[in-house]
Amino acid sequence: MSSSKSSRIRHHRMVVYWLLSLLVLTLVLPLIPYAIAEIDPFAGQVANPGAELWRDVRQRDRSVTGSTQVKGVETDVLINTFGGKWAMMFRPKVLIPAGAALMGIVLGAILLYYLLHGPLRTHGEPDDRKIQRFTVYERTTHWFTVGIFWVLALTGLILLYGRYVLIPLLGPEGFAVTASASKEAHNLFGPIFLVAVLMMFLAFVKDNIYERGDIKWLLKGGGMLGGGHLSAGRFNAGEKIWFWIAMLGGIVLVVTGLILDFAVFGQGRTVMAVSLLLHGIVALIVISVSFGHTYLGSVGVPGAFGSMVDGYVNVDWARSHHDRWAEEVEAAGGVLSPEEADRRRGQSVMGPGSGSPVSGDS
Repeated sequence: MSSSKSSRIRHHRMVVYWLLSLLVLTLVLPLIPYAIAEIDPFAGQVANPGAELWRDVRQRDRSVTGSTQVKGVETDVLINTFGGKWAMMFRPKVLIPAGAALMGIVLGAILLYYLLHGPLRTHGEPDDRKIQRFTVYERTTHWFTVGIFWVLALTGLILLYGRYVLIPLLGPEGFAVTASASKEAHNLFGPIFLVAVLMMFLAFVKDNIYERGDIKWLLKGGGMLGGGHLSAGRFNAGEKIWFWIAMLGGIVLVVTGLILDFAVFGQGRTVMAVSLLLHGIVALIVISVSFGHTYLGSVGVPGAFGSMVDGYVNVDWARSHHDRWAEEVEAAGGVLSPEEADRRRGQSVMGPGSGSPVSGDS
């Protein structure tokens, strides 16, 4: 017993150290651009005698328009100034520091909550009988989506923050190779994410619709701020919010990503620049919210991770965290002995939107 307790303490310390490292990293990131002195390369120079010419070329006021025999979208535009505003102003001065601050705040809040409250435990009498929480289809869909999501998230973060973080570690050449590989991977896996989003939607939308009790759950913070566990169905209100953030955010990311990947839809450079802007903002929001989901699905709620691995939870876990769903499954005869659950584990393959099975093999 002492050895088990000691092992849990070491595990919790490792989690805390990992979260602290991530917090420090995300808090330092936005400060790096400002630590580099900004030098105006044009200070002290005389006026460019060709300034008027370049003003016309850039077509800033559209008072001078060109003509060309090349037909297509924006073929009469020599220089698109919107993209320059994105590259020189919004991206380095707003998106990068704001995104780092958002991720740092979320990670800091998670760490603070864990240190103050620890994980959410079950309550009531222990009951090691089993209820199937996720089918093989649902688990496969989840992990497929998770894999694609984190490939895109990590490669996207490398492209956004790598210049500040990786160049000091890898050097310019190492960063160039890493950034190039990240860009290719991002463009390759991006369209596949569309398939993952559709699979997730079909698998879980049925149980992520609003139901009575969700508002009360939200107003009381899901019981995380005191008051114990609150009543919930198969998914609580917090999980439903994450589902819709992931689905709607995923759609925006897929659409804007396709616009950026394939210039065959008749889109101009302004449309692509706006798509890049939305892509970055939405991606940072979804990534930040995913930290909370990852925490609650692992160390935050013991037993949640295991349910997405083998599909089953203990009856006392189900009653503690999702009591209304547990009552429905128990009433339908879906409670199994540990031995029966072991026998059926991995054999239940059910279609999308089927919910939690009560018979195991079907």
